[in-house]
Amino acid sequence: MMPRSRLIIFTGHFGSGKTEISINLALQLRKSFERVAISDLDVINPYFRTRDVADLFNKEDIKLIAPSERLSNADLPIVSSDIYRYISDDSYKLIIDAGGDKDGAISLGQFYNYWKGLNPEVVFVLNANRPNVSTVEGAIKSIESIEQASRLKVTSLINNTNLGSETTSDDIIDGYKISKGISEKLNIPIINTTINKDLINETRDWASINDVLYIERYMKSPWEA
Repeated sequence: MMPRSRLIIFTGHFGSGKTEISINLALQLRKSFERVAISDLDVINPYFRTRDVADLFNKEDIKLIAPSERLSNADLPIVSSDIYRYISDDSYKLIIDAGGDKDGAISLGQFYNYWKGLNPEVVFVLNANRPNVSTVEGAIKSIESIEQASRLKVTSLINNTNLGSETTSDDIIDGYKISKGISEKLNIPIINTTINKDLINETRDWASINDVLYIERYMKSPWEA
């Protein structure tokens, strides 16, 4: 998953898995690029936040743009002002982990004048097992609300359909079918299907004929910690 732009924005419905994909992409990019930054703009979801893996980013020398440590657990809609420096610095690959749906996309809209000239790659992450995006029509409605709030056009899709530890290959394939329907109606490409590495054996045959990226799971819910 190599972005076409130096700025890649992940958005999608609540619980789509944007944060996991953002983390995995940051680690992948760091293998090829000296300067990688990731901004935690997910001010909606209090459980799964990029800033919760700050130690991992420090270890890999990935710049994390997030509120100061004293505010890290505040669960408030706080955006670090450091983001402006990284938006304007062409030497950085910049990943934006945005909040879910229309409310989360509003945080993207406030930066529109800063990154509209950067031709960002805006990726809608689909987990078709989440409410309201389990059909092509529902997912398209979600995309349209995000585009309206952010003033950005979604340029591509990722199928990240899963049920956590209960995910099966059938879940993934069903999500791909919905992703394909969205792709055809909106004329935007599917970058790939992301699958937890625990399912490599179960999905090996399907992955051999489809674009698949196996990812690590870094985020834990409070009841798993």
